Amino acid sequence: MRFLGGVAGRAYLALMLAFLYLPIVVMVLMAFNRSSLYTLPIEWDLIWFRSLLHNQRLLQAGLNSVLLATATMVVSTFLGTLAALAFHRYEFRGKALLQALLLPPIAIPWLILGTAMLIFFFWVGIGRGLHAMLLGHVALSLPYVVMVVGARLKGFDRTLEEAAYSLGANPWQTFLRVTVPVILPGVVAAGLFAFTVSFDMFVVSYFLAAPGVATLPVEIYTAIRTGLTPEINALSTIIIVVSMGLMLAVARLYNFAGDK
Repeated sequence: MRFLGGVAGRAYLALMLAFLYLPIVVMVLMAFNRSSLYTLPIEWDLIWFRSLLHNQRLLQAGLNSVLLATATMVVSTFLGTLAALAFHRYEFRGKALLQALLLPPIAIPWLILGTAMLIFFFWVGIGRGLHAMLLGHVALSLPYVVMVVGARLKGFDRTLEEAAYSLGANPWQTFLRVTVPVILPGVVAAGLFAFTVSFDMFVVSYFLAAPGVATLPVEIYTAIRTGLTPEINALSTIIIVVSMGLMLAVARLYNFAGDK
């Protein structure tokens, strides 16, 4: 029975991995297929990568997504880390309420949040555009950053800071040389999480995008409505390679426990 259970468990895991990764493998293979109709057998060619270089709409949308996700990562990581430190170190009135308010942006469907942001931004005069999308992405990324950094801070040993103070370090030196190195793995993970959330954000970007300004998810959605082009497969393949490279680079710096 134990042997059968092990076989069933491995088979279930293999099926789950196939369900997750097989569509990605097919998409990558089709990026190198010369046929625009996805016919088989595959005719290996880089035609869609060359064609992508001349597709200004996709390239501009991709650039908008990268810039927006990078700005969201920087702002969300900075503000979220400060908020996590405040929640961890201090007791103040309303702390429990503020911590509870971090959950609704995660639980509420993004369709509702996107609609609410669109109405609110027009009401206060912010309007639509990249600046509005940045505000929306930061607002939705902040809870993830606070939670990830907060989880890292729960295992932080405050005696390390006390030892630094006893050796003559001032608060600023202690923060830079003791606190930051210890929580840095959590901050890096939170920043990557914020970048991914922003880059993948469709609903909020779709509602807050100004005419003529689109992010990659919005542009891909528009392209699917008019006819899917293999250039999207080529661009997606590039994004996968870059993402995997970044993940491997971070994995070489930090182990799964988060220690350098």
